[in-house]
Amino acid sequence: MPKITIGDRSVDVAAGTRLVLAIEQAGIAIGHRCGGYARCTTCRVAFAEGEPEEMTAAEYAKLSERGLLGQYRLSCQIVCHHDMVIADVPMTLESQGWTDTGPAPEPTVTPDPTTLPREVLASRQG
Repeated sequence: MPKITIGDRSVDVAAGTRLVLAIEQAGIAIGHRCGGYARCTTCRVAFAEGEPEEMTAAEYAKLSERGLLGQYRLSCQIVCHHDMVIADVPMTLESQGWTDTGPAPEPTVTPDPTTLPREVLASRQG
């Protein structure tokens, strides 16, 4: 079981769990205003350790569009297969003053769960 650590909180999750859901399991009210479809970036996180090498095309496109590529990752587009340490969860219910975090994300990555190396994704953009 992968261990996900955020600050002083850790949670063991089943392999294949979406990171956004694992963070919620750790008791952190992370934003997912678009419902986990890689459209809003409210589920963004910064990694301290264990950042996956690959990403979905939807994540790459949204992070590029918002100028966040290389700084953050979208937790709704990441599946937990190994231990990860999250350095920052900038958008939470408490930090943003929301009344809710957004629609519940599906258990599986949407839209297309295929992950590719960043170099491949970059070559498709240019």
